[in-house]
Amino acid sequence: MFIGHFGVGFAAKKAAPAASLGTLFIACQFADLLWPTLVLLGVERVEIDPGNTLMTPLAFLSYPYSHSLLALSAWGALFGLLYVAVRRAPVSAGVTLAVVVVSHWVLDVIMHRPDMPLTVTGATRLGFGLWNSMPGTLAAELACFLIGVIIYARTTVARDRTGSIALWSLVVFLLVVYAANAFGPPPPSARAVAWAGQSMWLLVAWGYWVDRHRMGGGP
Repeated sequence: MFIGHFGVGFAAKKAAPAASLGTLFIACQFADLLWPTLVLLGVERVEIDPGNTLMTPLAFLSYPYSHSLLALSAWGALFGLLYVAVRRAPVSAGVTLAVVVVSHWVLDVIMHRPDMPLTVTGATRLGFGLWNSMPGTLAAELACFLIGVIIYARTTVARDRTGSIALWSLVVFLLVVYAANAFGPPPPSARAVAWAGQSMWLLVAWGYWVDRHRMGGGP
C-alpha cells in the first residue's frame, strides 16, 4: 500500500489535532521511511521480481526491523513517547501516533502476499494478497486515501491561499505518483528503489508546509 497509508495520516489529524500533518506522515509511513536506509545498508533485502504480484514487481525477502508487527509496535511506542516528552503533548496524542505507526503493518498485511513478519526473528509471515487484484487494490487504496483527505480537509481550514494550494497540490501529486508506480515499468534495481524511497522525506516536509498554512495545524 502507498497512498492508503497517507490516507491514515490525513485522517489521524482529527484524533490528534495538535500534531502536524508532517508528524502524522512520519507516523503512517515510519516503516517505509526506515526501510530504504536499511536496504541500502544491507540489513534488509528486496529484489525486483516482475510478476511477484500483479501490482508490484518487488519481492520483499527480509524486512523484520522496519515491517514486523513487533518492531513497529516498539517503534510506535517510542515515537509516541518522544512526541509527548518533547512537545509536552497530551498522552492521547502519543497513543494516536503509536497506533498510526502500527497501522502500516495492518494495511500492508491486507495488500501483500504472505511476506509480512510478526517478529524480528520468527519465521511466521502473513499477507492476504490483495495486490494480486488490480480492482481490489485500487478500490482499497483510493478509498482509504480519499476518506483521509476529506477528514483532514474538514478538520482544518486554510489560513491563506497557500493553505489551499499546498494541500490540493499535494493530493494531486500523490495520486500522480501512485499512478506512475502502479502502471509504470519495473524499477531497474533494488538500490534504485531504496534511493527513490528516500525522497519520501520530501512528502513529510510538504506535510509540515501544508499544516503551517491551515487552522488546526500543529508543530
